[in-house]
Amino acid sequence: MKRTLCTFLASVFLIQSVCGSVAFAAENSNDLLDELGLTKEVKGAAQRTAEINSAYYDMLDFDNKQESDFAVRGLMDAPETLILKDKEGNVIWNQTAYGFLNGTEKAPDTANPSLWENSKNNHVYGLFEVTDGIYQVRGYDMANLTLIEGSTGWIVFDPLMSIECTEAAMELVEKNLGKKPVSAVIISHPHVDHFGGIKGVMSSEEAADASLSLEEQLASGKIPIVVPQGFEESAINENVYAGRAMGRRANYQYGVYLDSSETGRLAMGIGMGQSTGTVSYISPTFEITTTGEKYTIDGVKMEFQLTPGTEAPAEMNIWFPEKNALWVAENCTSTLHNLYTLRGAEVRDGAAWAKYICEAVTRYGDMAEVTFQSHNWPHWGNEVIHDYLINTAAVYQFINDQTLTYINQGYTSDEISNMIKLPEKLAENWYTRQYYGTVAHNAKAVYQKYMGWYDANPVNLNPLSPAESAEKWVEYMELGSVDDVLRKAKSDFEAGEYQWVAEVTNTIVFAQPNNEAARLLCADALEQLGYEAESGTWRNAYLSAALELRNGNMAVIKSKTSKNGDMLLNMTASNIFDYMSILIDKNAISSYDFSVNIYLTDTQENYNLRFKYGAVLKFANYTDEDARLSITTKRPVLLYMIQNQEDLLKQNSEITGDMQILSLIMENLNEFDVSSASSFNIIEP
Repeated sequence: MKRTLCTFLASVFLIQSVCGSVAFAAENSNDLLDELGLTKEVKGAAQRTAEINSAYYDMLDFDNKQESDFAVRGLMDAPETLILKDKEGNVIWNQTAYGFLNGTEKAPDTANPSLWENSKNNHVYGLFEVTDGIYQVRGYDMANLTLIEGSTGWIVFDPLMSIECTEAAMELVEKNLGKKPVSAVIISHPHVDHFGGIKGVMSSEEAADASLSLEEQLASGKIPIVVPQGFEESAINENVYAGRAMGRRANYQYGVYLDSSETGRLAMGIGMGQSTGTVSYISPTFEITTTGEKYTIDGVKMEFQLTPGTEAPAEMNIWFPEKNALWVAENCTSTLHNLYTLRGAEVRDGAAWAKYICEAVTRYGDMAEVTFQSHNWPHWGNEVIHDYLINTAAVYQFINDQTLTYINQGYTSDEISNMIKLPEKLAENWYTRQYYGTVAHNAKAVYQKYMGWYDANPVNLNPLSPAESAEKWVEYMELGSVDDVLRKAKSDFEAGEYQWVAEVTNTIVFAQPNNEAARLLCADALEQLGYEAESGTWRNAYLSAALELRNGNMAVIKSKTSKNGDMLLNMTASNIFDYMSILIDKNAISSYDFSVNIYLTDTQENYNLRFKYGAVLKFANYTDEDARLSITTKRPVLLYMIQNQEDLLKQNSEITGDMQILSLIMENLNEFDVSSASSFNIIEP
């Protein structure tokens, strides 16, 4: 009998919640816990951690206040408190929780001083004037809501991640600048924190007709949604195909279950975190396809620069010649960004990133008086902007090229990540410090891009699974005893060897999930690594793992329903077929070879799907005369197929041919509940 992915995962989660994640206390005596001083409480900073953090005050120029000055420049208004809730009363965004940052001169021992400064800057929220006619609401979500005043209304850039946050931001705008209609929406790239709140500024019915030219869309009285070429495909690829896994991993990257505190979640370079409100989506109506395209949108002249393969597969900068202002999207932010993001995503090209920043310098650098962006704060002054752009480009180019140098010298990914360091003159810039990305994991991204996962050592060609390997470690350890190993690890912890302690204790956890001493000592070690981290995402990952080691899988304990339904509804037919090939039980159909013709009456598309021994091949604009099955329907009906709703598919389609083929496909589509959040384990098996 076929076992669906949903059933399998549910059984795994149940087993682990009973004997692994939630209830664990079987492997150790209370005497050992008392002997090692191990408890579930959050700890303070160890002496070694405090020393490492204190050294940052000598390492960096804390008297350089450029970034903190820019973070507050142009502030027009801000509420005294900022706590946003959804319709059910759940808090989805809370800047007030970071009040402990206010008025502090130095960081506590439990925070990297550099990250503390970045957190203070990101905690500044409200309505800001960037330059004449350009405004931003910052600190109302991880991204900025940017507005440009047109002749008749607002041109809205990157409408945040959730509807509730966008609506609150617009209320602040209307309070200070008056109520105006939205004349256009421009989205710089297809990451959800830049489009998820779009229904907070417009409805689907207000969107312009995508079959019209941009000029015709503007003249129609409807709202154009302007994006870079490839936007929608990239949005689907990233947010649906691997969306559940990314969502679970994002719990760690963004510190979703951490409290905001001196020992908990701080900022992470590009903001304080992600809001948890309602995500929406409306399909774009116009794509920019060529760098240099010029349009006047509601009286505002714009020139577009495409930057594909940089921070996102599809992205664009925009030049405003009448304002000498350059929108740099997320290609330049006040932090080192990610060539690889910890939640998972396609690896980004550091060389391309540098190239497109340099292209922006060539095209607009001599004229720009202000750069503004979708995260953090603007930069003013032509000389400052020139340095800002050039230094940012240089960092990405250096990481790319130095990694390749080490690759060609035979070093592996782990070796390179421990070797590579930015030159002092690049490292000293506050706006490229490692708050979001790090030099170490960006170097690994370059390695992955060029060399893949294999380090050429045959020992690592086909390693044991982590749990199997852990069991062997423990088997060898037991030549003495696991308790003796933990005593030794506690000694190493006291000596400040947190990374090794985390590794050795986590190995024990993978072999013995119920070993509470191993869990708690591993948590203590990870906690100290979190306190030392300059990167907000590293801090969140370390502290989230410590939280779950102490208390169990928080995604299981705090499971909730996803609020991201629009993405599925806006999948193209091609996206749906790609997703089907991910869901199909390839082993179950590995002996079959057949094809299916699909005709879509609403979009006038036809596809042939070839099920070839477990693989699903997609042929657009092609019909197989020997196909075993033919389906004529509308694109939205295809969602019934990937949701395993055979009856609804039949009711809304014309189907001819071998119906057993349809049943074979439907019966072997792995199921999972798309309305629920992912909750697989991360720090334990």
